[in-house]
Amino acid sequence: MKFRYIFPALFIFISATAIAQPVAKFQFAEETFDFGDIKEEAGPVQHKFVFTNAGDVPLIIKGVRSSCGCTTPAWSKEPVPPGEKGFIVAKYNPRNRPGAFRKSLTITANTDPPTKVLYIKGMVERKQRTPADVYRHKIGALRFRYQALNMGRVTTEKPMTRSFDVYNEGDKPVTFLDKVVKPNHITVSFQPQIIPPKGTGKIIVTYNAKMKNDLGFVSDVLKIYTDEEQNNEKSLRVVASIEEYFPPMTAEQLAKAPRMKFESTEHDFGNIKKGSIVETTFSFTNTGKSILNIRKLKPNCGCTVSQMEKYDYAPGESGTIKVKFNSTGRRGSQQKSVVIFSNDPHAPTQRLIIKARVLEN
Repeated sequence: MKFRYIFPALFIFISATAIAQPVAKFQFAEETFDFGDIKEEAGPVQHKFVFTNAGDVPLIIKGVRSSCGCTTPAWSKEPVPPGEKGFIVAKYNPRNRPGAFRKSLTITANTDPPTKVLYIKGMVERKQRTPADVYRHKIGALRFRYQALNMGRVTTEKPMTRSFDVYNEGDKPVTFLDKVVKPNHITVSFQPQIIPPKGTGKIIVTYNAKMKNDLGFVSDVLKIYTDEEQNNEKSLRVVASIEEYFPPMTAEQLAKAPRMKFESTEHDFGNIKKGSIVETTFSFTNTGKSILNIRKLKPNCGCTVSQMEKYDYAPGESGTIKVKFNSTGRRGSQQKSVVIFSNDPHAPTQRLIIKARVLEN
């Protein structure tokens, strides 16, 4: 009978001991700080959160994680004794971040509970953008938004036209000459032909993807000329992502079309030695009802080579694509791809992924 009273008493003693165990404890003067209105061009701002260790043992901060790369934390690195003060610094960079913000700092420490969250907030006033901010690429007196004129997604259905802004930051008018060096699938015009000082104009580009006779990401050099005494040659790149155009098809037509189905579209080589060449094979089958034609294989890296025996496959016929990866000059985690373009209207563009982790010898 005595044991019946001893065990509950023992349980109460152990529980009381656990509750009474000394711990470190955060006591902040504030847990949220409002920067108010800040100017984007003024640069980073920071605030120091001060805390007292209200616990019974030294407080050790193990780490501070911010919710955004725009917020950089710093903190007391040494243990903070009971009753003493420590700090957390939050530094916020408002560059390119106009508008209201609210960010958090999550602190991990030997406290109970083991995490604590602080917040900073405010309103960033947008910087007045200068022409140099908007038109970042400069050649002579002319400024362009980007070094490349990006046509975006284009198809082989018909030519696409896009215009690109240009700014004359000089004190004299700039005249576009009729001389233009370009590939045949690109035509160029200017509006206006003469751009006044501190004025803007447009370069109008028409892109014929069918004439280019390529698929996927492509890049061409375009050279335009002006009447400037210096830097009158403007060399730009015209880039585009070309896709084959498939006209609308009925359900019956789609049922008769070719279809390229892979067993797997991803392979992980795992750990490989630097400088080694590894190879894998992807298998596919034409599950459609007409001939499958592989238009093009396009790796995204010179380190990757893709090969196949032929490019036409009858209904029900299977094939393989060999992909080699050369790890020379690479290290760490790698992910490369091969894009396959075909006449499969269901999925005319498919992507094979290879992964590897390149180890130093």
